Amino acid sequence: MMDSKALLQQLRLDNSSNTAQKSPRLWPVAIGSVLAGTLAWQVLTSSTQNPSVDALDNVSSITAPPESNHSNTTSHILNASGYITARQIATVSAQVMGLLVSVDVEEGMSVEKGQVLARIDDSQARIAFDLAKTRVATQESVLDGLRIEYAAAVRELQRLENLKNFSSESQLTRAQTHAAKLRNSIRRAETELTATHFQVAQQQSLLHNYVIRAPFAGIITGKNAQAGEIIAPSSAGGGFTRTGICTIVDMDSLEIQVDVNEAYIGRVYQGQPVAAVLDAYPDWKIPARVITLIPTADRAKGTVRVRIRILEKSSKILPEMGVKVSFLAGGTEQ
Repeated sequence: MMDSKALLQQLRLDNSSNTAQKSPRLWPVAIGSVLAGTLAWQVLTSSTQNPSVDALDNVSSITAPPESNHSNTTSHILNASGYITARQIATVSAQVMGLLVSVDVEEGMSVEKGQVLARIDDSQARIAFDLAKTRVATQESVLDGLRIEYAAAVRELQRLENLKNFSSESQLTRAQTHAAKLRNSIRRAETELTATHFQVAQQQSLLHNYVIRAPFAGIITGKNAQAGEIIAPSSAGGGFTRTGICTIVDMDSLEIQVDVNEAYIGRVYQGQPVAAVLDAYPDWKIPARVITLIPTADRAKGTVRVRIRILEKSSKILPEMGVKVSFLAGGTEQ
C-alpha cells in the first residue's frame, strides 16, 4: 500500500504549467480534494487494521475533548418531608365557668410566664370569699366567749373545793361538770375555727381561678374568645360557650417531625446530622440533628415518626410549616 506522502507528491501541481497560470482559482479546490482523500484513506486504513473500531469513532476522537473522570458525590442517604411542630403548646382555658370581662392578649404577642391573659367576672366568688372571712371572725368571737366562761367556771370550782366544809357535794359536782363542758366547747370551737380558715383559703384559691395567667413564656398564636363571652372548662350546651381563651406556643421548643417509610428506617439513627429546607425558604439550608425515633410504627401508613432538633433558631421558623429533610451520612450513632 502506498504511503500518503507519495500520494501527495503525485497529486502536486507544477507551478510552471499553463493550466495553473490560466486558472489560479482551482488551487484551493484541488488542495481540499487532496486533504479529503488523505483523511478518507487514513480512516479506511485504520478501520482495516483494527476492524473492531468504527471509523466514525476515530473521526469523533479527533475533535471531541476527553471526558472528565470527576464524578459528583453526595452524602444524602435518605430524604423525607414533614412539618415544624412545637413540643410545648397549650390552649389556655379556665378552671371555672364565668363571663369574660377582659382578654388582654392578641395574636403575635409575646407573653411571660404568669402574665395575666384574661379575667372572668368574680363577683360571686368574691362574695363567697368575704363570707368565709366573716365566719372566721364570728368563730373567733365565739371562742373568746367560751374561754372567758371557762375561766369563770374554773375559778368557781376552785372556790368550792377550798370551801368543802361549807359546800355540798352536789354543788361541787355541778361546778366540775360545767367546767368540763366549757372545756369541750372550747375544743370544738377551735376545730370549727380551723375549718373556717380552710374555707377562707379555699375561696381565695377559687378567686385566683378567675384570673387567667400564662402557664409558660411564649407567643400567642390564636385568640379564641372575646370579652363578653361565656368561658367554661368543658363544652356546655349550645354553641355560645367557649372552652379556650388563647393558644400559646413556646418557640424555643420547635422541632421537626417527619414520617419515614419503615422499609428505610434502618438508615436513620439518633444523633444523625440532617439538612432541612423549609418550603417557604427553599434556598435556606437549616442544620439539624435527629433527636429520637418514636418507638412505634403507623400500621395504616407503614411509617415511623422521627423527631429532629433544629440547631439554628430563627423567627422565620413557624409552627406547622412544611419542611423537607435530607438525612446525611456521618455523625455518631447512639
